[in-house]
Amino acid sequence: MRLTQPDWPRRLPAKFVMAVATLGPLGRRLPAPGTWGSAAGLLYVLVFFRHLNALETLAVSAVAAYLAVGFTGEAARRMGRTDPGEVNLDEFVVMPLVFLGWHFGPGGVWPEWVGLLAGFGLFRFYDILKPLGIKRLQSWPDGWGIVVDDVAAALTSCATLHLAAWLWTRR
Repeated sequence: MRLTQPDWPRRLPAKFVMAVATLGPLGRRLPAPGTWGSAAGLLYVLVFFRHLNALETLAVSAVAAYLAVGFTGEAARRMGRTDPGEVNLDEFVVMPLVFLGWHFGPGGVWPEWVGLLAGFGLFRFYDILKPLGIKRLQSWPDGWGIVVDDVAAALTSCATLHLAAWLWTRR
């Protein structure tokens, strides 16, 4: 099976594609657009995902990731670049995966804000450095390469966050 860039975004107006792929001004006007996209992703998690179970989060995230493949790949094509820094929809849509199975609210391992900051920091670490083979995923074609490395960074962050919480409870 060969992954190809979805065709549907080509029919959309350029301004719309660019606005979605860059989260508007977060990608085009602010420094460190990936960090701002991730920060917006935290708000996305808190508003839409904190009461969903892992299966629901995976289902919604799979649809969002597919849409992100379309928008980010088309934006990159229109910009004539492989993975433009200002395109940050990919960071935004994968943030719920960082917190798969995470308990929000009272009764968690740590206060909610600690878990959120730890997940955010871990994601930025894995997204920027791309260790453990994550960097190779960027070679996937078009929007797939833009999004799939962030999916891997988010899932690696999730595993690290859960491991840290487990170790914390064993001290």
